[in-house]
Amino acid sequence: MTDAPAYSVVVPTIGRPCLADCLRALAAAGDHPPDEVVVVDDRPEPTGPLPLEAAGGLRVRSLRTGGRGPAAARNAGWRTVRTPWTVFLDDDVQVLPDWSRRLADDLGAAGASTGGIQGRLRVPLPEDRRPTDWERGTAGLEHAAWATADMAYRTAALEEVDGFDERFGRAFREDADLALRVREAGWSLHRGARTTRHPVREADRWASVRAQRGNADDALMTRLHGPDWWARAQAPRGRLPRHALVTSMALTAPALALTGRRRAAGLAGALWALGTAEFALARIKPGPRTPQEITTMVATSVVIPPLAIRHWLDGLIRHRRVTPLRSTQ
Repeated sequence: MTDAPAYSVVVPTIGRPCLADCLRALAAAGDHPPDEVVVVDDRPEPTGPLPLEAAGGLRVRSLRTGGRGPAAARNAGWRTVRTPWTVFLDDDVQVLPDWSRRLADDLGAAGASTGGIQGRLRVPLPEDRRPTDWERGTAGLEHAAWATADMAYRTAALEEVDGFDERFGRAFREDADLALRVREAGWSLHRGARTTRHPVREADRWASVRAQRGNADDALMTRLHGPDWWARAQAPRGRLPRHALVTSMALTAPALALTGRRRAAGLAGALWALGTAEFALARIKPGPRTPQEITTMVATSVVIPPLAIRHWLDGLIRHRRVTPLRSTQ
């Protein structure tokens, strides 16, 4: 392991209790330990110390960024490291005991043009019931490309592209944007052999509604990288076109009714109800189908389509003056 390239770990956090588990697991994977662990405290108003002692004998530094978002927090972290590789971990993951040994293999096998190596995420799901909509959404990370929940980047590649774009204020699409820019700069990205566990965080019933804010980030991605960024970033397209159709029916039905076109209004209303029911059933069918889950899926399926379109339009307007990258011109 002594011949493996040196690396530093950067962990952005907003002070969630899972940080202690993340650091504890990292300390237990000791075959090829990091040169240092940089924990970036992105809490807007810290109310107490972070559990840095959970990192055991690892060298740990902490920085504060004051609530500027995960992209800014990761930038603050990697810009202070002095190792050839920077490994980003989220504070809600737990590396496996053989993680550092497999990471050493990943880094040691990297060619000169390799800019990044992704870890393999595993999301544990309940064995005694079907997963909820939220749990299935988290499980989708197992197939996500270049997710910074566990992503090693050559520090020189980060320097060349100036790191993360801090206009991405949420933990969404900032990793895809970075990956596309690193590849545009001539570096290659690969999947490694190491595995990291990503437990499902607890969430309230409206978490899927709040997640619709990410549609504004999709609009920024389109502005920066062009309409084909979905394919190049290996990102699923989602249901935005269907949401647009359902929302248009919801707006059209009352407008037609006000102009006296009742039959057309009834048809538009029926199409809205049909689209909403299809969306709800698509989310209910693979789930546990408990009364609480069914109620949540029905309620959020009514709200999500118009909110998704609203955030998409907000992103289009807010980022209309953003200069596209050269590759999209």
